Amino acid sequence: MIDLMAILSIFFGLFFFLSGSIGLLRLPDIFTRLHALAKADNIGLAFVTLGIIMLEPNILNDIKVVIIWLLVMAASAISSHLVARRALREDRNDD
Repeated sequence: MIDLMAILSIFFGLFFFLSGSIGLLRLPDIFTRLHALAKADNIGLAFVTLGIIMLEPNILNDIKVVIIWLLVMAASAISSHLVARRALREDRNDD
């Protein structure tokens, strides 16, 4: 039963990754693209992390996966902020 829940969780994560990638390609401006990508990637990675934790019996490996997830979330937030700030700066220079 846990294996099935883990696989479903990983597939949900892959669905969010796919929807974020589609949003990156289809949305009109950089700010909506950043929003869709950051949200979908964070939720997708959370589901994948949850699935991996359910499959991995070693608690030390589970802690490592959670630490990686937290670091990726922090990097995503920082990089999204920097890209948005640069886009705002470039937008002001076009006037």
